[in-house]
Amino acid sequence: MKKFMSMALAGLMALSLAACGSSSAASSAAASTEAAASTEAAASTEAAAAETTDMKVAMVTDYGDITDQSFNQTTYEACKKFAEDNGLEFNYYKPATDADADREASIDQAVSEGYNVVVMPGYAFAKAIVDEAPLYPDVKFVALDVSQYDLDTASGTENWTASQPNVYSAIYQEELAGYMAGYAAVKLGYKKLGFLGGMAVPAVIRYGFGYVQGADAAAAELGLTDVSINYVYGGQFFGDADITAVMDTWYQGGTEIVFACGGGIYSSAAEAAVKTGGKVIGVDVDQKGTIDGAYGDGITVTSAMKGLAATVNTLLSAIKDGKWADYSGKIENLGIISDDPSENYVQLPDDTQWADGFTQDDYKALVAKLHSGEIKVDNNTEAMPAVTTVTVDDQGSIKG
Repeated sequence: MKKFMSMALAGLMALSLAACGSSSAASSAAASTEAAASTEAAASTEAAAAETTDMKVAMVTDYGDITDQSFNQTTYEACKKFAEDNGLEFNYYKPATDADADREASIDQAVSEGYNVVVMPGYAFAKAIVDEAPLYPDVKFVALDVSQYDLDTASGTENWTASQPNVYSAIYQEELAGYMAGYAAVKLGYKKLGFLGGMAVPAVIRYGFGYVQGADAAAAELGLTDVSINYVYGGQFFGDADITAVMDTWYQGGTEIVFACGGGIYSSAAEAAVKTGGKVIGVDVDQKGTIDGAYGDGITVTSAMKGLAATVNTLLSAIKDGKWADYSGKIENLGIISDDPSENYVQLPDDTQWADGFTQDDYKALVAKLHSGEIKVDNNTEAMPAVTTVTVDDQGSIKG
């Protein structure tokens, strides 16, 4: 584009000078400029076409697999559909273990087999990206939920991505999704809430602190003084007997709904919930199908979701259309970009259990206020948010 603009400007200067001379000189300059511009446009089109033709997409899973009903499955399905819709070759790779060396081995294998776009979901890929991206400058690395902090920590370098034009990462404003979930829960009539996080990493903390802020705001709007939140981290991203025992204590003690935020840790919350008729809130993707399918219809009230599929489609489309330069070397923090909930990168699902207290129109109104800035959500991860109406019982971590 810069070349095109330079040539166009050169052409205009030539025409201006020629106006003081002969008309034949003007015609010659114009013809020369037009030919040059045409050649440049053709070359650009050819380059974009070649990039599209040669585009081969690989996805590498993190410690889960493509049936996890979470990051891996959503990313896999989005990549696969895009490839099928656009006639591109696609494959996925599952590392042998949850180790950096095995993630790197999977990336090496994908590149050796000719894949030049590698999509990776989850912060666990930070070290693999730092090690692998410089080795393969012609391969485009698309990361989901890998933060600047993750990459800088793994590399020991500040603002590492700025020097890596073949890397892009999207992170998400989890505090907004958590806020919407907490707000919805209280508006839907729940007063005894719980938050069960996985590991206390920044993304999970933002979900939890947003949840607290949303519940507090809804309670204040309704004039409630008896809303409480049990708050704990499991110390891992899967449920087990120890975590289920804590959830049993919560639900049997009156907790009505728990935001289970951390991969498969929802299993402990759901296991305990069904014993008392309790409810859960899913995370990252719409987990209703998974949780209700395993523990009973109606147990999942809503989910605090990230727009993983939308991000995959945006980035793969950009690469296909020769617009990678718009994303090269960037980390973007994605959240609410529209009054229309469906267009945003953080959402509640359509199958939320809407009711008179919180309808889809109420949800749209909430999103509009978040989009306009009328409602502001703190994304601090250092200390529990100050609350004005609800009470929070911070119980630390079950493990670790």
